[in-house]
Amino acid sequence: MLFKLLFTRINQIFLDIFIFAFSFFAAYFIRFEGLPSGMHLKQLWILMPYVVITRLLLFSLFRIYSIVWRYISISDSLVIFKANSFLTIFLLLGRGFLPSKLMLLKIPYSVIVLEFLLALLGTLGLRMLRRLFYEARERSELEKDQKEIIKNVLLIGAGAAGNVVAKELIQRPDLGYRIIGFLDDDPKKFKSSTQGLKVLGNTSQIKELARKYDVDTAIISIANASSQDIRRISEICKDANVKVKIVPGIFELLDDKIKINKIRDVNIDDLLGRNVVQFEDSVPEILKKYREKRILVTGAGGSIGSELCRQLAVLWPKQLILLDKDENSIFEIHNELHADYDNIKILPVIADIRHIDRLKSIFQRFHPQVVFHAAAHKHVPLMEENITEAVTNNVNGTKNVAEVAYEFGVETFINISTDKAVNPTSVMGATKKIGEMIIQQIAEKSDTAFSCVRFGNVLGSRGSVVPFFQRQIANGGPITITHPEVERFFMSISEAVQLIIKAGTLGKKGDVFVLDMGTPVKIADLAKDLIRLSGMKEDEIEIKYVGLRPGEKLYEEMLVDQERDKATNYQKIFIAPPGPIECEDFEECLDLLIQSANRCDGEAVIECFKKMKIGYIGERDIH
Repeated sequence: MLFKLLFTRINQIFLDIFIFAFSFFAAYFIRFEGLPSGMHLKQLWILMPYVVITRLLLFSLFRIYSIVWRYISISDSLVIFKANSFLTIFLLLGRGFLPSKLMLLKIPYSVIVLEFLLALLGTLGLRMLRRLFYEARERSELEKDQKEIIKNVLLIGAGAAGNVVAKELIQRPDLGYRIIGFLDDDPKKFKSSTQGLKVLGNTSQIKELARKYDVDTAIISIANASSQDIRRISEICKDANVKVKIVPGIFELLDDKIKINKIRDVNIDDLLGRNVVQFEDSVPEILKKYREKRILVTGAGGSIGSELCRQLAVLWPKQLILLDKDENSIFEIHNELHADYDNIKILPVIADIRHIDRLKSIFQRFHPQVVFHAAAHKHVPLMEENITEAVTNNVNGTKNVAEVAYEFGVETFINISTDKAVNPTSVMGATKKIGEMIIQQIAEKSDTAFSCVRFGNVLGSRGSVVPFFQRQIANGGPITITHPEVERFFMSISEAVQLIIKAGTLGKKGDVFVLDMGTPVKIADLAKDLIRLSGMKEDEIEIKYVGLRPGEKLYEEMLVDQERDKATNYQKIFIAPPGPIECEDFEECLDLLIQSANRCDGEAVIECFKKMKIGYIGERDIH
């Protein structure tokens, strides 16, 4: 308690006064091996008050007393160094350039240097002592709550993230973890140490070291570890009967520091058969494109739309307009963003994109400069049973939003498409393909930078396969899969949104952007991974194959033969230049399609799909 009272804000000032006075006195004492005499003794007593007051003023100017001592960091130490340096530089200049008649002000060089070193050591040391005391006291208090069972832990990755995780675990003895050491596949790091912990070997030695040190848990402390490495390490840990956890990647951390409460179990996103798309390589272009802009997102309450809004809010837009016909989802995302970004004007709008007059009134009111069109019906089996609804929303709605954007001179328009638009066998895929064609057609006559972003299935979205499988596992199975060979491309919501945002900086004249999504994942393998991640063995949950549903393919495609992808400035993002619209009377067919849907004529809609030459090969009985 006494030590705590010593470090109140007022007492900090008195402590610094003592340090500054003592440093000035000690510098003379050391230089002259005792008290100086004559002029130098007079110089000592006359200049001491001025040196102390000047240093205090500089500390105040540099806001040193706003620093919380118990959390002092390297950056804070640099500020203290600068605050101490200013007077020292002035004294050195005075010694070198003042005339001889002002000898009283010409302090010896050795005294100036000694005084600076002592003042720096004192002010920094005292603050470091406060931090060490605080951390020691905190550890002592946490040790009282320490769990009886101590778990031995290996940290995989001895880089920056590993260093921070080690520091956090050392500071949290109440968690009951004892760090045995690091593992790292970089041979240069072998036998090196950080935070007093040695690099014991590489990841191939997990089983050996786990047995030797009775390891309970391994933490993958590699920021942005590749999915291949995560899968490989997870398999080794499983074989060694070691639990595995992971430090979040850069996209989850954003501006936050790595904290223990962010370390989590390995999830299915980590095990995707592809590497994460890097976002930081394009930050300047992205900020230039979106900062201080009025941005409208349709479908803002959906999985993709809401994540778009979250990531766009980080880029400091002038206005963020959230448009959706579902009032509950807009209520939720608006409240979330309003709480987190009170400096941005976030505007909730309830509207249906099928009503063009309503859209015009919205564009007239807000004049958006950038539009992300994410509103769409996306569930393949549902749209097979609701054909005309799919057309009125995905086709007519897209046409309305694009035409209004063209009319009001929007700068950039990004349409969210899907891999199911390639050689579509489903109604949903056909409507999204026609949506791409609408964008292509309008782009040819517009100054607006129209583009489409085409990607595969999104993990974690509402109605996606992963939560569906997780519910089945929780119920004891079986997991139902359409076919043992069915494959899909997968990406996380965060990755999908990063791609969309990047595409907005590139798009022009109807370009279709596709992502190098790596190897498609077998749904059966995905199900097995989820079973293992749920802490069960594969044979504990039955996998039942129920047959392909209407409109579904065994394999999805990202490009058709006529499309030739070319690289962009960003790794893993490619352009599929849109091929020619083969339907000679496209506008006439489009009008007929929309009219057929408006009068709920499903048979006429299917006939229109075939006439429009979009590659649609679906066959069905219309109910």
